[in-house]
Amino acid sequence: MNGLKKKGILIALPLIVLLIALGFYGDKVVSALDRNIYKNLKLFTEVLDLVEKNYVDEVESKPLIQGALNGMLKTLDPYSTFLTAEMYKELKVDTAGRFGGVGIEITLVKDILTVVAPIEDTPAYLAGVKAADQIIKIDGNSTKDITISEAVKKLRGPKGTKVTITIMRENDPAPLDISITRAEIKVRSIKTKVFEENYGYIRVASFQERTSDDLLQALGEIEKKVKPLKGLIIDLRNNPGGLLPQAIDVSDAFLKSGIIVSTKGRVKGMDTKAVARDHGDEPLAPIVVLLNEGSASAAEIVAGALQGNKRAIILGARSFGKGSVQTIIPLEAGNALKLTTAKYYTPDGRSIHGDGIVPDVAVKFIKPENEKETDDLLRDNQLKAALDYLKTGQASSRK
Repeated sequence: MNGLKKKGILIALPLIVLLIALGFYGDKVVSALDRNIYKNLKLFTEVLDLVEKNYVDEVESKPLIQGALNGMLKTLDPYSTFLTAEMYKELKVDTAGRFGGVGIEITLVKDILTVVAPIEDTPAYLAGVKAADQIIKIDGNSTKDITISEAVKKLRGPKGTKVTITIMRENDPAPLDISITRAEIKVRSIKTKVFEENYGYIRVASFQERTSDDLLQALGEIEKKVKPLKGLIIDLRNNPGGLLPQAIDVSDAFLKSGIIVSTKGRVKGMDTKAVARDHGDEPLAPIVVLLNEGSASAAEIVAGALQGNKRAIILGARSFGKGSVQTIIPLEAGNALKLTTAKYYTPDGRSIHGDGIVPDVAVKFIKPENEKETDDLLRDNQLKAALDYLKTGQASSRK
């Protein structure tokens, strides 16, 4: 897909690994550095030397330098960070959709550790963690000034161990402690259902290594059961993202042509474009995509591709707005630099980052009076509105 579709490229935590051209670090770059940079580097070494020699307690230079690196990168955005060898190793374990932890995607919003979305059917999801919850403590320790990598390290752990997070939730006056028992997270990314009157439903919970294969299999099973297929609902709510190639392949499964997603950055090599191909078996039925504030990253790419190519109507709430590309650059001694290098754009040129995907039909979620009844999909007012839209062209329960 013109440079975008490379195995291992990610857009949510964990993120992407790319090769950087040697010229990026060449002599031309060094020779063009402003002399003020060298003056500031001299200032840094002077301060470091003074701290090592005069601080009240003996200190080691390594944690000081790592702290300085994280402080520097934190001024850029929440996603750029320095990774120690241990952090870099942990970052690589997520791509298969199986790891020990609680099952949430997190970010920093105005320097506050915030839940993007809980992953469906994981310990955090079952414990009641919700999108937009602010995590102010982990095991009683404040998360003020914490980095995402540090938070991930604290939340992840062996199966069966417990972690307590203290959250602040909108409209709740007091903090809430939620105790979560860690488990091996095995993400089942695709679920399906067939409704009466020939309508299909596909839930995409995240984008893992087999998501596109499982989606194509699910589509085939639905089309065998339902003839003709009158309409299809793709549910991307609370989908925190995952692998970029999977987002491209999922989009391509519904598009015969058109741009899926493009990236633009300062370095020329980061300007890329993924284009759909006609496979001859794309479903022709009308499509409604369900989004909410917990839909991020890869989920936003799929929604933006289908909306931008006028292949689907987006229903629900504005998505999270995580549309930047992070590149993992390996460094010495197993360390790495995670650096934001580009932004994602929809087919019509809109930046996803910060803005999210705006639904064509805004429908606010209404919580069922009896929470146990949420297993009945048709008690979900947004899903019911999507079905109504496919049947009549108008959504019920519009708010």
